[in-house]
This record gives sequence, structure tokens and C-alpha cells, in this order.
Amino acid sequence: MNRQRGQASIELVAGLPALLLAAFLALQLLATGYAMTLADGAAEAGALALASGRSAASAARDALPGWARDDVDVSVQGGRVTVRLRPPSPLPSVADHLAVTSSAAARPGG
Repeated sequence: MNRQRGQASIELVAGLPALLLAAFLALQLLATGYAMTLADGAAEAGALALASGRSAASAARDALPGWARDDVDVSVQGGRVTVRLRPPSPLPSVADHLAVTSSAAARPGG
């Protein structure tokens, strides 16, 4: 009986890193999906601001929660607003590789 408990403990210790890696990957994919949703909303807010004659970059940044404002790049070319957002991650290189981009277009107005 003790030998079986010892075997189960060893299997748990051996399998724990795989479980932690799977959990990390799942959470990272969820964060990336959430970042895509935020980037979509920010691009649309920027395009609406551009159509009404306001600053598209400011509107896009204002549409994001506080943590995301440091991880965003907004560009405006003609009537197109493009938002590139890096998802939250404990590993910066992972966040850079999983960055999402969203664009929205509007006719500039005044």
C-alpha cells in the first residue's frame, strides 16, 4: 500500500510540469483572444473619432483599459486606423509574438 502511494506521488510530481504548461498555454490563448476583442473596439473607436474630426489615436487609446495603453501601437493612414496590441504575458517575447492587429476605416470628416 505504501509503495502505491509513493508511485502516485512520483507520477504527480512528474506530471505537474505538463499540467502547469497546459494551464499557461490556455491562459495565454485566452489573453490573446481578449486582446483581439479590445483591439477591434479600439480601432472602431479611432475610426469613429476620425470621421467626426477628432484625434483617432487618442480615441483608440482611450477605448482601452489602463493596462493595455502601454502595450498598444496606433497608426492612422488616410481613413484607416490600425491598432496593434500585445496581450498580457509574464514573458515579453511571447507577448510580442502573439500581438494582434485590427483595423477600421472611416471617411475623414470635419
